[in-house]
Amino acid sequence: MHLSPANANGEGKDGENDPHAPAGPAGATRFSAWTYAVLFLLFDIVGVGMMQWGVTVSSSGASLPGPLIGLWEFISTIWTQQRYVFFLNLVLLGLIYLVVLFLINRFWIATPVVMTVCMIFALVERFKVQARYETLLPSDLDFLNSNAGDIASFMPAGAQRLIIGAVIGILAIITLCIAANHFDLRRGRIISRRSSKTVGAAARAVGILVPGLVVAMFISDVGTVGSWANSLAARMGDIPSMWDSVYDAQRNGTLLAFSRQLNLKVMDEPEGYSESAMQDVLKRYEAQAKTINATRTANLNDSSVVFVLSESFSDPLRVPGLSLNADPMPYIRSLKDSTTSGLMLSSGYGGGTANLEFQALTGLSMANFDPSLTSPYQQLIPSLQWTPTINQLWNSGKDSVAFHPYQSSMYSRSTDYKKFGFPHFYTLDGPDVIKHYQAIDKSPYTGDDAAYSNVSEWLQNTSGNRFVQLVTMQNHMPYNNWYDDNQFVATAGQGAAALGSDETMAIQTYAKGMSLTDSATSDFLSSLDNENRPITVMFYGDHLPGIYTTAGADSANSIALHETDYFIWSNQASASSGTKLDDSAYSSPNFFMAQTAEHMNARVSPYLAFLTLLHGKISAMEPPVVNQIQGWSRIPAGQTIYLDAQGNPMDARSFDAATKQMLQDYKLIQYDITTGKHYLQDTDFMTLPGKTAAGASGEAKQSSGSADSAQSGKASASAHTSASASVPAAASALASLDLAKGSVTGAAYQREGQVTRSGR
Repeated sequence: MHLSPANANGEGKDGENDPHAPAGPAGATRFSAWTYAVLFLLFDIVGVGMMQWGVTVSSSGASLPGPLIGLWEFISTIWTQQRYVFFLNLVLLGLIYLVVLFLINRFWIATPVVMTVCMIFALVERFKVQARYETLLPSDLDFLNSNAGDIASFMPAGAQRLIIGAVIGILAIITLCIAANHFDLRRGRIISRRSSKTVGAAARAVGILVPGLVVAMFISDVGTVGSWANSLAARMGDIPSMWDSVYDAQRNGTLLAFSRQLNLKVMDEPEGYSESAMQDVLKRYEAQAKTINATRTANLNDSSVVFVLSESFSDPLRVPGLSLNADPMPYIRSLKDSTTSGLMLSSGYGGGTANLEFQALTGLSMANFDPSLTSPYQQLIPSLQWTPTINQLWNSGKDSVAFHPYQSSMYSRSTDYKKFGFPHFYTLDGPDVIKHYQAIDKSPYTGDDAAYSNVSEWLQNTSGNRFVQLVTMQNHMPYNNWYDDNQFVATAGQGAAALGSDETMAIQTYAKGMSLTDSATSDFLSSLDNENRPITVMFYGDHLPGIYTTAGADSANSIALHETDYFIWSNQASASSGTKLDDSAYSSPNFFMAQTAEHMNARVSPYLAFLTLLHGKISAMEPPVVNQIQGWSRIPAGQTIYLDAQGNPMDARSFDAATKQMLQDYKLIQYDITTGKHYLQDTDFMTLPGKTAAGASGEAKQSSGSADSAQSGKASASAHTSASASVPAAASALASLDLAKGSVTGAAYQREGQVTRSGR
């Protein structure tokens, strides 16, 4: 670095005299441009380091694929993996640094400002990661605006020490900058006062606008697949890891990971979207709901409903070219013959669990989103103001509960489930800690028998009708010979290519896990059969495990490797016990809530009526699929997959007018809920039909555990259905009367888009 010595009059060795330069102390010098450039780079690295420190916290749970990456490991990926995301984060922060630098025009003032902001960001990030194992999201900025006074309640233990350390660090930087300013005869000016005012102002304007515009354009596009910024990030080595926001920031850089979330493209605005168009949609499916409800005799929330997402559950005997020496799922195979069941088209292979879960709980379809939206749980839900989900049909979500025997932070479930209205979410790390979490043999994951025990015990200790969400973990990857006494032997089918040794070991481990799930599911349903209140179970596998290397090498197996098993079952106390719907052979998770209502012969909202009708036209729909483990950079390119009732692919160009109309309506509905103006929010689009006072009384009695009152409630519901079919106006008046009396607010629509019930 070259420091030009100067005399007390500010005359440098180069002979240039600055009459405006203040006299300096002995040893003062006029810092050169190169000196500022080197210091700028050093402070830029320090800023990136601070933000990486904010996420360098390890999870307390089972290890995820890949290491936890600190700053040095982050930098070392440049030569170990030829990934250059460190430079990309450095450039992003550097451009922001330049904007502040030219705005203030004082290096020794701008630098501590930028470093202080970086430290505050890193500190808040670290607090959130320690408290929730989740990084800062753009939606958290709204929290800071509206709940700044509550921040202290989220500070983890030891926060005071971190704050004191951060303050000391910032004070040290400020002190250093004050001292440097004292010995710098330029006083840190980037644009010298020797320049004319016009030239100086123009230079500062360029210094502010150019880097500012580059940052703004990058942030606006980096989350959109195919954009220049997204392509640049990918070429620099950005590998989105949306299942774990902390790992994503550790792997790709805090600033880049945060930037991806700032301006995400969710979906294009559908043609014709307007308030009047949404009113037409509402009227269209209100009429269809009345038609459907004329033949329905039950109410969906007159029963308890359990949604079971069984991790990676799928029949391995359907995998092309694979043979097993024994059936790993004899009970469920037999059960599927006697109850509503079929195959579910999955958008994932070896991953993507939360996307299938999202579709099942909301009824929305990944096929309608832009390819850039790869994980709604992390990229979309945290910022939504309206999140209608099926559990909200049970007392606005107050009578619902969720269980997941793993970390609550995975896929941001802890944040999203609160938005969905779940008052309790039981996980390994709490705050509601799951009771049963025992693993089987050498497996690192909670066994399905333990996972089911949490649900069955919770139901036994509660009364009334409830919605339960269970996401299991037993059959999660990897499959490393976990189980003792594994009787399964995997071989290649006749005429098929031989299996690799690692593939064989993984398949045999997985088959044993499937067998354990089969037995645990049998025990679980038997326990529910002993309950004297109606309970219906919606069970589905989210995706196949990503272990079928041989079968996956053939693209002709794409559909087969994206079909899992599902069934809907009702216990003996349910009127729908033994029901098997004729049109259930194929489905996708967005139709599950409508199918559950159909299985239970339950009346529907206009939204459920829409899903029911669409499922009658298209049995399953998902985005394009590939035979590779789920990635998170984009949804695969290609055309949406549609299957008919026999599981055959459908050509969208040959759809009849009614089907095309419903697909357009689907986009309108999904856009309105996610990124539109929520025209449907204050309507009855999500509202189930109201009940008579007698029906409400029957439900209240049922909440105390009386099976007789459950039958009474069904009778009342049936009578009310007939009245609704024949005289809709009278039914509406009756619902209003019930509301006035305070018995059941069946037609009252809350802002969350659910049915609200009082008197429980």
